[in-house]
Amino acid sequence: MSRLLLLLITSSATLLVFGLWVPLKAVVAQELLEIAWAESQARQTEARPWPWADTWPVAKLSMPDVGDSMIVLAGVHGESLAFGPGQMMGAYGQRGAVVIAGHRDTHFRPLKHLEQGDELRLQRRDGRWQGYRVHETRIVDSRSEFIDTQTLPGNVLLLVTCYPFNSMDAGGPLRYVVEAHAEGGSIQGPPVEIDTVAGL
Repeated sequence: MSRLLLLLITSSATLLVFGLWVPLKAVVAQELLEIAWAESQARQTEARPWPWADTWPVAKLSMPDVGDSMIVLAGVHGESLAFGPGQMMGAYGQRGAVVIAGHRDTHFRPLKHLEQGDELRLQRRDGRWQGYRVHETRIVDSRSEFIDTQTLPGNVLLLVTCYPFNSMDAGGPLRYVVEAHAEGGSIQGPPVEIDTVAGL
């Protein structure tokens, strides 16, 4: 009986660790990415968050109305998306759409709480912030629809994640899209403190 109980406890603990691994990795990674982002801003160069990383921070995304912010990484391959949302296309400060994708069960979970008119902010490496307002949210079926970024007005920010948010089926065909339009001018952010990256 005691062996069965020990086996049950061990199995439960193993399942718990595997179940929490991705969310835990996402939280810990964001702390390391914050440091790399501060270093990128201080040195105005790409700073990898750990030596073997194949991505680096390119922006900081803030969602004030839902009380969340996160570092955005270059690219959207599987490894980088485990640590943070990735920039698919576009570059902040240039004309045209900026498209950022993320996992629905970690970093982009707050997207379901965004509503029309909510504020979004995107910070670039030089410390400047660009303000956006949510224009609309929509569900896109990737089997029959696509997002034509060529026809979008300039200065649009698209946030994309899988849908539905509570589905047990990962990688389904539906995508949740938040479309936000830039507000006039960029918002000057606070100065970067150089001493936050001392010793790196």
